[in-house]
Amino acid sequence: MKLIGLVGTNNANSTNRKLLQFIQKHFEKDAEIELIEIKDLPMFNKPAEKKLPEVVTEMAVKIDAADGVIIATPEYDHAIPASLMNALAWLSYGIYPFLNKPVMITGASYGTLGSSRAQQQLRQILDAPELKASVMPGSEFLLSHSLQAFDSEGNLNDIELTQKLEALFTDFRLFVKMNEKLSHAQALLQKEAEDFDWETL
Repeated sequence: MKLIGLVGTNNANSTNRKLLQFIQKHFEKDAEIELIEIKDLPMFNKPAEKKLPEVVTEMAVKIDAADGVIIATPEYDHAIPASLMNALAWLSYGIYPFLNKPVMITGASYGTLGSSRAQQQLRQILDAPELKASVMPGSEFLLSHSLQAFDSEGNLNDIELTQKLEALFTDFRLFVKMNEKLSHAQALLQKEAEDFDWETL
């Protein structure tokens, strides 16, 4: 199984990146996980003739080819960061790599809430007509007090939290396989996405 770990922040020292790095290492026997960054994306602005930046198309190709995507998002002002919203805007502008793509949402925060509100908002965004990802239900993984959550080798300190992540990852692998059989409406969903235009509403 090939998965993408999308680092949902441009913060160079983010604990969300550390969480994805842990997931990549901890589950290396179960899946090949490639981490991709959004920090190098330009600010979204409708490009002339819908010609996308090369860095966007490269990212879209990797997501499209993957069996699933794990997104780690921080929470700023009860919402996902502007950099992640920017990435999703690019990845839904005339291209549809997330269409019916299995997604698992995770998040880390310095405080006690573990990015819970940002995760809820991200679910709503991923259900937008131009994205239409298939987000695994009941899969909320919240890493609170994330500055203290990792040891010197990048492993999670909390055994019970690690066990919860292991259970969720096992469910996600099953969800990915189940989702392969739920693709009968994919062509119709893509046509809906292609026909959808906010400017003509």
